[in-house]
Amino acid sequence: MAELGLNEHHQNEVINYMRFARSKRGLRLKTVDSCFQDLKESRLVEETFTVDEVSEVLNGLQSVVHSEVESELINTAYTNVLLLRQLFSQAEKWYLKLQTDISELENRELLEQVAEFEKAEFTSSNKKSIIDSMKPKLAPLHEGGAAELLNKEIVRLQEENERLKSRLKTIESQATGALAEKSKLEGALRDLQREQASQKDFINAQDLSDLGNTVAALKSEFQKTLNDQTENQKSLEENLATAKHDLLRVQEQLSMAEKELEKKFQQTAAYRNMKEILTKKNDQIKDLRKRLAKYEPED
Repeated sequence: MAELGLNEHHQNEVINYMRFARSKRGLRLKTVDSCFQDLKESRLVEETFTVDEVSEVLNGLQSVVHSEVESELINTAYTNVLLLRQLFSQAEKWYLKLQTDISELENRELLEQVAEFEKAEFTSSNKKSIIDSMKPKLAPLHEGGAAELLNKEIVRLQEENERLKSRLKTIESQATGALAEKSKLEGALRDLQREQASQKDFINAQDLSDLGNTVAALKSEFQKTLNDQTENQKSLEENLATAKHDLLRVQEQLSMAEKELEKKFQQTAAYRNMKEILTKKNDQIKDLRKRLAKYEPED
């Protein structure tokens, strides 16, 4: 049996469409045959016809046949459009975009293959046709391959959309509550400010007297603290002066001790010997300088 390269389900769909097309084609052919038969029965009643009569008969027949053929071609085109519409609608439900190649519709090899397929399917015995018509049709595969992935993605996107809608509603509710709470707090603040202003206007003399006493007590305590700090400052200044005097006294005693130590050192034999050595060295240096001066060139 000739095949069209389709799975069993799609091939059965093609067979159903070809059966429909064959039935429509048969009806139109019967209509054309009836046109000729009507012409025979209504016009061909005489034995001889003139050229004009024959021409008139053929023109009438041509008009009728042309109308029937044109009607059939138009109806076939519209039927094909409806069939394509069904296919495209099913594809769009799965977010698919189908493409067609119009040039393949005039492919002679493919057309012959379809003709062989029709001949093999519709020229068999009536028993085979009955058995084929009773075969259970396979349901479309809605879960598998690309369709399954698309279905899962659509479900996921729908769930995500619902979650976002729910989250948006929650955020809007929270924002509305926050605005209401803000308005409530602002009203409470205004009420408190008005109450404070009202209380300031109604302060009595007793409150002013108590406030004056409190200020006087604070002033007295501050003055006492200031006096204490002044006394402490004077005491610190006196202690500082005493410390300076003690320092001067200690420095003077140290200076006297150093002088006394130097005096005692000068009285020792080692100091005298060192002084004599230094004196001799100084004399020698002076003598050497005089000698050197003799040998220096004059300017």
